[in-house]
Amino acid sequence: MNTEYLENLDMIARTARDFAEKNIRPYMMDWDEKQIFPTELFHQLGEMGFMGILVPEEYGGSGLSYDEYVMILDEISQVDPSVGLSIAAHNSLCTHHIYEFGNEEQRRKWLPLLASGQIIGAWGLTEHNTGSDSGGMNTTAVRDGDEWIINGAKNFITHAVSGKIAVVMARTGEKDSRNNSTAFVLEKGMPGFSSGKKENKLGMRASETAELVFDHVRVPDANRLGDVGEGFKQAMKVLDGGRISIAALSLGIARGAYKAALQYSKERHQFGKAINSFQAINFMLADMATEIDAAELLIKRASHLKNLKKKMTKEGAMAKLYASEACVRIANNALQIFGGYGYTKDFPAEKYYRDAKLCTIGEGTSEIQRLVIGREISR
Repeated sequence: MNTEYLENLDMIARTARDFAEKNIRPYMMDWDEKQIFPTELFHQLGEMGFMGILVPEEYGGSGLSYDEYVMILDEISQVDPSVGLSIAAHNSLCTHHIYEFGNEEQRRKWLPLLASGQIIGAWGLTEHNTGSDSGGMNTTAVRDGDEWIINGAKNFITHAVSGKIAVVMARTGEKDSRNNSTAFVLEKGMPGFSSGKKENKLGMRASETAELVFDHVRVPDANRLGDVGEGFKQAMKVLDGGRISIAALSLGIARGAYKAALQYSKERHQFGKAINSFQAINFMLADMATEIDAAELLIKRASHLKNLKKKMTKEGAMAKLYASEACVRIANNALQIFGGYGYTKDFPAEKYYRDAKLCTIGEGTSEIQRLVIGREISR
């Protein structure tokens, strides 16, 4: 990388860091305690260019690469992973799906609104009885002339309440058959399209998660993304890039927890000296620092391939698997270093600990990542 590009990356990182310190850190515990989704914050993030990071400038986006995207998610997530998660879901899932698979009319209709943060997007694949087994989804779309009638529900959907539009995969073929789903853009206000139960979560509490409900929703065929039957294939390609975003989110959590624990270990004294001078604590910190660097390198490799538009299914899954599991270990060790104080909400360790676990579940569990990696290396 040339010097100018590195300086630009550093400037973007400082911008994200300063924004998070000023606009997120003072309020994050209140948002967490009350499960407040800070809608106005995301309008501000849109003005910063952080809601359309990967969207080309011609559609109102920032036109940046995955290098900048990872850096922004890392910096924001060090302060509040909930906000990082929502940025990731908005950019990687809803917005990127429309950019990748929408036609020119669809791109010009929705991308400027999403990239500017004027509206927040949701993405619906998971259902109550079909998480990883999305081929057996129960949400259906039946064609009726120039419209489709959609019935069913999606759950664990980020921005299901506040999102003004949602990209939804609905079954248009037989269960468990090939090419049996299609992607549609649904807009709030369509009769029969509503939000259901909001989840009361362990962590990531300021990132809204709820149901999407479809009761005979009539959707114009003009809102269909790509060909009939291509929804699942589209979703898998979208998730390839989404894995990088969750890996970056994991990296931010890990780095935030590590920095907090390192600082505390220098300030906390026992037996007349700082606790980081004890080998047990020092070795924990050494492992944490090593895992952070390893995760970052895996993410950079996947990002580089994605920037080149090369296949990166295996590399993305490896980055997501390692970074997410490392962040859980690091958050756990950080809390241990804080001791009893780590278990209280007056110190940052407990929130990193609660937020970290989602990263091994969302956008494909660790088990699914291993399945993907195993399949790719066995070809």
